[in-house]
Amino acid sequence: MQKMFVMTVMAVVIACVSVSAQSVPKINTDSLSLISKISADKLKLAKLQNTLEDKTRDKQDQATTAQQSADKNKTAADRLSDAPTDKAQARKADNAASDARSDSKKARKASDRLKNLNKDIEDLKAKIAENQAKLDAYIPVPTQN
Repeated sequence: MQKMFVMTVMAVVIACVSVSAQSVPKINTDSLSLISKISADKLKLAKLQNTLEDKTRDKQDQATTAQQSADKNKTAADRLSDAPTDKAQARKADNAASDARSDSKKARKASDRLKNLNKDIEDLKAKIAENQAKLDAYIPVPTQN
């Protein structure tokens, strides 16, 4: 599905580039390089948007796991407080605390990855818009007689 989407985007971009290049009577290298940059950026954008759902799901899964580990840690700590001298309970509480720490770190990292992905998508959209605005300066405006 993702490969098909990327291939479709590439085909549309290539078609647009060829049509854009043919419709401009005087093509200069600046406009061609802008078209190339826009095409490459649109391809990157499509790839990033394809990973967005996976990163969002990963963040939610990690947050759920972290919450479950925190709950297990609380339960283990409560059991230890009932029998503070029990070495087995102390070991279980220590392991549960380690798991909770580890899972919360993973959840924070997943959240940061999603935040960075969203930032990269927005930056790429801005870059595409900026290059498109530059390209529009090269397209002649038809005059009416």
